[in-house]
Amino acid sequence: MAIDRSARGGRSANVKDVAAAARVSLGTVSNVLNRPELVSAGTRHRVEEAMRELGFVRNESARQLRAGHSRTLAYVMLDASNPFFTDVARGIEDATENRDLSVFSCNSDNRADRELAYLTRLQQQRVQGILITPVNPNEPALEEIARQGTPIVIVDRVSDVAAHCSVAVDDAHGGRLAVEHLLDLGHQRIAFVGGPMRIGQVRDRLAGARQALQEAGRSPDELVVVETEALTADEGRSAGERIAGMAGRSRPTAAFCANDLLALGLLQQCVALGVGVPEELAIVGYDDIDFAALAAVPLTSVRQPRRELGRTAAELLLDEASNPAHEHQQILFTPELVARASTRRSPR
Repeated sequence: MAIDRSARGGRSANVKDVAAAARVSLGTVSNVLNRPELVSAGTRHRVEEAMRELGFVRNESARQLRAGHSRTLAYVMLDASNPFFTDVARGIEDATENRDLSVFSCNSDNRADRELAYLTRLQQQRVQGILITPVNPNEPALEEIARQGTPIVIVDRVSDVAAHCSVAVDDAHGGRLAVEHLLDLGHQRIAFVGGPMRIGQVRDRLAGARQALQEAGRSPDELVVVETEALTADEGRSAGERIAGMAGRSRPTAAFCANDLLALGLLQQCVALGVGVPEELAIVGYDDIDFAALAAVPLTSVRQPRRELGRTAAELLLDEASNPAHEHQQILFTPELVARASTRRSPR
């Protein structure tokens, strides 16, 4: 099929051009695009050949606008620099890969104003649903968006709101596992490194750590809390400076960090200062990101099912978007401790 493209004056081909080139009606082209089973094989082949010759690309945005929603899901993550959240995003893509859906990822950077701006734009774009790790899981805007008909699933947070599903990990249990492990190794002076305390997971992991001490017959107040301004490697290095500067026998022999980035920063600072890990300071992280096992001293960490979190959240969202009988669920996964070289029996 020989087609003269010069008549279009450089503009992109549209359905009228395809119809004219294939010598069929606009309705036939529409059926080939949307309901190909209604078109005979010969006619469909002729239309598809015209599309290839013209370089036709369907206007998906216009089609979705007419339908009232898009074939796009959005994930608003808390911190794109943290591999934990990119692994969650991979799980979301696992669930949508074979469903003719796209996933649009946004980074709120732990800022409520930026999160709200993204939510507004996503509603305007009529996304099919929103997955979000929110700054505040009880943010009123989330409930309002759900009330207006856009499904929302809270990821890696426990929500008190019944208007949407949530998928999270039992962080108090994870904190308890970490400190139980250190106590079993004989450590008496244990630090908790994490913050800011407005983050629910940090509070829950700290609560679990204190619970482990209490269950061991120790005072929860014995835990040395080294609060950080963020869950980053830089803050972990700063915490390492503070711990190394503690006097004599008051210095902790072990540290439980609220995430792996903190733990890796702490480990790096220990190496720089000549503090042996685990000989002088045992370190436990949280999340078990891929870098944990690859550290100079492989990091003991509390493993979260990162991709499973994303996959499960996406499946809940898709069910809500398509199933009138959908019932909201709050799913809580159980973490596990993965012991590596950064912890061993206390030398003191």
